[in-house]
Amino acid sequence: MRATLPSGTPVEVAAAPLGGATNAGATHDGAARTGLVIAPDIFGLRPLYDEMVAHLARTWGMPVAAVEPFPGRTLGPEIEPRVAQVPTLDDDAHLRDLEDAAQCLGTPRVALMGFCMGGMYCLKSVRSARFDRIVSFYGMIRVPERWRSAGQREPLGYLSDTDGTNADRVLAILGGKDPYTPPDDVRALRLTGTTVVLYEEADHAFAHDPARPVHRPDDAADAFARAREWVTDVR
Repeated sequence: MRATLPSGTPVEVAAAPLGGATNAGATHDGAARTGLVIAPDIFGLRPLYDEMVAHLARTWGMPVAAVEPFPGRTLGPEIEPRVAQVPTLDDDAHLRDLEDAAQCLGTPRVALMGFCMGGMYCLKSVRSARFDRIVSFYGMIRVPERWRSAGQREPLGYLSDTDGTNADRVLAILGGKDPYTPPDDVRALRLTGTTVVLYEEADHAFAHDPARPVHRPDDAADAFARAREWVTDVR
């Protein structure tokens, strides 16, 4: 179901199925204890994410919301107009939308999961105490040069802050052949305390979109299983 956040940003929301909260833990009345916010890739909300939200709500037993990264803009399906718009995005505004989506889920705990550009914003969102667990699928560890702007701080900057941001809440799922996350960046990410799972033969975006030629079904299944375990681990 499409809804709108207070900022006007579109969000796709699915409720947890009745009696389906066993894997996320549950409150005393059987409601889901954990909710999940999704930060999509650069192509934003589309049928892929509508289906993902519904599927994860049903199979993970929790309410799920996916947030549009380019609200108020008509960009179409081509990547170049979207790349050109990334420098106009602002970390604070994006985090506000993710936190507002968390609020609409109505659960005591909220996890955050994102893909590609959304995975980068997951790494940046470690500064927020709103998210108990964070999963970044092949998020950029350093902002690509074409994306840089005054509103885009480096993910490693947020992760390396010493003000209680707790990078140990973060699981980063990466591909060993991903040009967006080269080995030096991966080493720097590990040093922050982030948990890194590296699929050596995988390229960028290997897990979340079966239509892509880089999709690796076995690695994808394993990665989502790890993500589910991370999200539902109640400490």
